[in-house]
Amino acid sequence: MARLRKYFADTRPLQSPDFRRLWIANIITVIGAQLTVVAVPAQIYDLTTSSAMVGLTGIFGLVPLIVFGLWGGTLADHMDRRKLLEFTTSGLILTSILFWLQAALAINNVWLLLSIFSLQQACFAVNQPARTAILPKIVPAEHIPAASALNMTVFAGGAIAGPLIAGALIPLLGYSYLYAIDALTLLATYYAVYRLPALPVDKPQGSPGLRSVIDGLQYLAGHPIVLGSFVIDLIAMIFGMPRALFPEIAHINFGGPTQGGYEFAFLYAAMPVGVLIGGLFSGWIGRVKKYGLAVIWSVLIWGLSIMALGIASSVAHGSSRTMLSIACMSLAIGGIADMASSAFRQGILLVAADDHVRGRLQGVFVVVVAGGPRLADVVHGLVAEPLGAATTVWVGGLAVVIASLIFTLVSRKFRTYSVNS
Repeated sequence: MARLRKYFADTRPLQSPDFRRLWIANIITVIGAQLTVVAVPAQIYDLTTSSAMVGLTGIFGLVPLIVFGLWGGTLADHMDRRKLLEFTTSGLILTSILFWLQAALAINNVWLLLSIFSLQQACFAVNQPARTAILPKIVPAEHIPAASALNMTVFAGGAIAGPLIAGALIPLLGYSYLYAIDALTLLATYYAVYRLPALPVDKPQGSPGLRSVIDGLQYLAGHPIVLGSFVIDLIAMIFGMPRALFPEIAHINFGGPTQGGYEFAFLYAAMPVGVLIGGLFSGWIGRVKKYGLAVIWSVLIWGLSIMALGIASSVAHGSSRTMLSIACMSLAIGGIADMASSAFRQGILLVAADDHVRGRLQGVFVVVVAGGPRLADVVHGLVAEPLGAATTVWVGGLAVVIASLIFTLVSRKFRTYSVNS
């Protein structure tokens, strides 16, 4: 049994009461959050039947992520991080209530929906830098990659359940109930945050504002390993994250309805299934020392899996169960690769950075990790109009592979980086 244990997820971070409470709260909260993640594009597509309009969520999400992600990073480096988490978690609860109201009142205004989405992303962008920056304060440094993998595993579980529940419930109940569930489940996270101790910053420098943002970016520019982890993730996300096309692919290529349906649910859930599998069997992560190569291989596998998704969608005819299975399997493999890439990149970032800049670097991380897919929504939505969704997907996967190989050739320091270097 001891031999087998090393292959499964490393649970040592759960020995910390603070991390354990946050982690358990995430189990509850993430399901509601994923209901909203699915419901927003589904409602927009239902109102407009346009992937380009769904892709607008990229613009409405990207701008607040960039502005408030960077600003939130400076706040996380200058104020008590627990207080910042309390405030922003309250903001997330409020936006979920607004989502519920617009659906319950049947306003059916896509611009109002996008505006609420933009406000939600602003709250998320301020919340996440502080949330991640506290990890070195509540778990030992050597447990950080394992803690990141555990968080990814919980996220994946919710991301599986969310689309499946949403796909089944949207045609039956409509959107308002899904948004209401999101608002209620966020209360669990608020309680876990409230129980945290005071988390002041070690030796804060300067004051929050533009100068602080610039200082953080200058710090990042002087650390090419950390900078490289952001660059390669942008390559993977901008070219290879086709989620804005899932409603169209589910409807056009796999014969699903325009409103929800199991084809839509399976496509959304498949990648998180891979993340969950990768997280459950993530014991190997702690034994890897060459973080740079691990990230590169993960991104290459991601690109190949997205290519396979596009090809399977291209050859599908109507309700092709075989091609839908291949498409979902490809996304699951991509999810495993994404989990590994995220764990190693987070390990690089949190261990290497000083505490007084962790918030700002996590702000950049939020911009890259969350903003990259938002930009991808815009790019994929626009390109799919002339090329078609399936072609856009496999071309994007090919672009990930080519760009990653070029990055590997020109970035020797990143390629050779290990935790002992």
